[in-house]
Amino acid sequence: MSNGKAAGKHSLQLLFPEAIAQPKTMVAQTVPQGHTSPLADSPPLEATDRILQEIASVGRRLEVMDLKMTDLTMASSSIRAEIAGFRDTVTNLDQRLTTVEDQVAVIPDQEEELRSLRAKLTDLEDRSRRDNVRFFGVPEQKEGSDTKAFLSSLQTDHFSVEFSPRLEF
Repeated sequence: MSNGKAAGKHSLQLLFPEAIAQPKTMVAQTVPQGHTSPLADSPPLEATDRILQEIASVGRRLEVMDLKMTDLTMASSSIRAEIAGFRDTVTNLDQRLTTVEDQVAVIPDQEEELRSLRAKLTDLEDRSRRDNVRFFGVPEQKEGSDTKAFLSSLQTDHFSVEFSPRLEF
């Protein structure tokens, strides 16, 4: 029954195209003599009309199915596009996560380096202060305009200690 299959996308091909052109002779040819057929009891035009109605009904169902198939195809395309977008997003997030994990793995080493640098800074600050002398209890603005002369007089007048080498201001 290759005549009954649709050719192309949802096209409708009649089972008996001759029945439309010559309905009376077709009914007589399709029912062999001695056999009874439900169509044989009806007049030939009524049987042809019923066949055409059934064919039209099948055609309408095919049109509905074609519309549903088009909707499904569009929905499928939309879903595929969204999945492709999700894949790109997941790939991007995976790369970012890898970068963050690499950075987190380095943090303990950086913390140790930071502790070491802070200790070195404290040591350097302490070493730079070793040659400094701090005076406590001297009132503010007592030195006047010449701070060097005031400190020299303070050293000789108030301290009985001689510094060797002599203090430099």
